[in-house]
Amino acid sequence: MIHTTTIRSELDVHLKKTGLTINQFAEQSKINSGTLSTIIKGVRPIAVQQLDRMVSAMGLPEGSFYELYADECFAYPLNWRRLKPFLYRCAELDKLELIQKVVRYMTDNLAYVPMLFDTAEDLFNQGKNSAAAIIYESVAESEKYQHSERLALCHYRLFTISLGHNQEKNLREATKFEGFVERLDEVDQLDALKDLANTYLSLRQWGKVDEMAEEMGRKATIQYKFYQTSRYGIHKKPKQPLFLYIIYSHLLRSAVCDERGEYEEALKYVSLYSDLSWVVEDTEEAQQIKERFKMLVVANKYLYQLMMGNFDILPDYVAYIEQRESQILPALIKIVQAANKHDFNVDHILQKFERHISLYTEKKGNTGSYTNQVVAVQYTHFMIELAIYHIGCQRYGISIDYILKGLSSAVEIHDDDATLKCVRLFEQLRHISSVEAQHRYNILISEVQRE
Repeated sequence: MIHTTTIRSELDVHLKKTGLTINQFAEQSKINSGTLSTIIKGVRPIAVQQLDRMVSAMGLPEGSFYELYADECFAYPLNWRRLKPFLYRCAELDKLELIQKVVRYMTDNLAYVPMLFDTAEDLFNQGKNSAAAIIYESVAESEKYQHSERLALCHYRLFTISLGHNQEKNLREATKFEGFVERLDEVDQLDALKDLANTYLSLRQWGKVDEMAEEMGRKATIQYKFYQTSRYGIHKKPKQPLFLYIIYSHLLRSAVCDERGEYEEALKYVSLYSDLSWVVEDTEEAQQIKERFKMLVVANKYLYQLMMGNFDILPDYVAYIEQRESQILPALIKIVQAANKHDFNVDHILQKFERHISLYTEKKGNTGSYTNQVVAVQYTHFMIELAIYHIGCQRYGISIDYILKGLSSAVEIHDDDATLKCVRLFEQLRHISSVEAQHRYNILISEVQRE
């Protein structure tokens, strides 16, 4: 679209309306009067910083005339020195449609693709994800080499940006990105596999968790051995120490065994991350990681014995987690699950940690687990386990409340399996539920039907 109005005509109108001279406006805008004169005459193009000063001096909102500025940029031969700061300003002001317009115009010339990618990386690192995503998408569409690392990185960033509470969308994005992992740099592959494993963990896709964890452990082991014997240092550092990817792989695979009810196998994986004598790093970070895994070894040994029905260790397990605030809620989830599995009464445990449970159910507090997505799913399934437990104790009113909390969370995160479990549980108790509870339930079901 060609605008009949220009920035210069707008400035001219302002000067006539206010009666200001060029020198007076130059003083207000802090732009050199000579520079301002050449801009008005059209001798030189306007820099975005100069436009911002002009707009401020005219008393207009930030970002005014940006559409006009973009059109004027396109009227001249493309100039990266002008367009780069303009993209950053658009990102700051959340002018996403304008970023898309500029970037699509620029990617017609493939010479600008590397520079746009670097800009997207910078915006991503600054946390301006929406702006970065627009550029990544355009760069990915323009990338002529389908096996390039840059294309794979674009898809990795888009996958990372897209993750949220919508589990259906998370699954689609994970499936789409998975095929690009092998095209990444070998170091980036470790982080990508870790992120995919965590995403599949939140989705309760246990086969995929195991697959990603196994591959991450295999690749990390190869790299760790190589860099211990190589004369050359690591060309690019991963986000975490290399050895952590190896032991995190074992931790994830033990969690998979836990969910499958293979507790003896889970304990075998625990033994793999209990002995860390092979780790050569002696930094403060490495020591902190080792200490954290020492705690996980103790906690998980208790946990898997408990899941096998050995409730004799419950007092020791409770005494252990009581001293570690971050471990309490994850442990309670598994304690209730074990109680449901083996028909064991844990009322005294629930009473002991009643405050923690109340705060958690009211605020959906962070359990200290892997990712926000995992936390959201854990909350949902904890509500379901508590509902089942109280049904077994014939405390139906309490159970219905937990069912509705679980259903609300399941609907929010689009967890179909959890939604179905909650529906089945509520329908079992519908005949004894209150009018208010049925009203809450019907509202939640109508949300499911709309989606």
